[in-house]
Amino acid sequence: MNLSAVDLDLLPVLEALLRRRNVTHAANEVGLSQPAVSRALGRLRELFEDPLLIRSGGGLTLTPKAERLAPQVAAALDGLRGLFRDEAFDPAQEQRTVRLVASDVHTLLLLPALTTRLAREAPGIDVQVSAYGPDTVALMQQGRLDLGFALDTTPLPVGTETLPLGYDRLALVMRRGHPLADRPVTAEDYERFAHAAIRIFGDGQSELDAALAARGLSRHIALSTPYFTAALAAVSRSDLLTTISEALAHRLADTFGLVCVPSPLAPDPLRLVLVWDRLRGRDPALIWFRERLREVAAEVYPVARV
Repeated sequence: MNLSAVDLDLLPVLEALLRRRNVTHAANEVGLSQPAVSRALGRLRELFEDPLLIRSGGGLTLTPKAERLAPQVAAALDGLRGLFRDEAFDPAQEQRTVRLVASDVHTLLLLPALTTRLAREAPGIDVQVSAYGPDTVALMQQGRLDLGFALDTTPLPVGTETLPLGYDRLALVMRRGHPLADRPVTAEDYERFAHAAIRIFGDGQSELDAALAARGLSRHIALSTPYFTAALAAVSRSDLLTTISEALAHRLADTFGLVCVPSPLAPDPLRLVLVWDRLRGRDPALIWFRERLREVAAEVYPVARV
């Protein structure tokens, strides 16, 4: 294809359409009218010889070719913008939304202090939080998510970069007055009482269950939820046990009337890292934002091995 014959003004429209999957929203983002974006979509369909977006249910769905194009277009535009971007970055003047994927552990422990910092230093930066899901990796690769949280024991896709935030560990949590609250807990105790389990992705055997199985033990999961706070609320009103982030357990122990003890199945510290796709690695706003998150995390998590 003769590149000089291609209208490069279509690229921002294409990127917005592939990311927003909505003609009206894409038009608002690129500063064009809805009819203009609809005409641009028609030209893009001719250019790529593909429908790109098709109606499905109440919205638009990307075709397989559009799914493949999305990360390439985002990377191409990011590179083009880099040619003209002023290296000086002023957080006080920045106007954008940073898109995070996080569990309620991260939102409860980190977002209060982070939003305070942003209000003071970068009032034009908004934060949009999404839950983890089976498409999280794809959304990050497509540029529809900027940052996420993970443990450094989690296998990460090729092309991701990380920033260490600190260390946490797992704690076994129970209500005050629980039969196990006044003595050391053993692996066998996991089998004696029912559990509330946090399963962010919905299924699969956890590392705790694998550790129990290695000892010839198993646990009964009476409640399965993707929300840590829901598990804590249930534990506070029953003899259920749950195993969660020690930092979160200590933060909410008084609120829910809980006792937290080290887990005999997972005594080692766990390092929390911030994760992003390398295509977003050089974005000055995200570099600044990542550093603010690191500073906030240092107030919550030990920065050295505990």
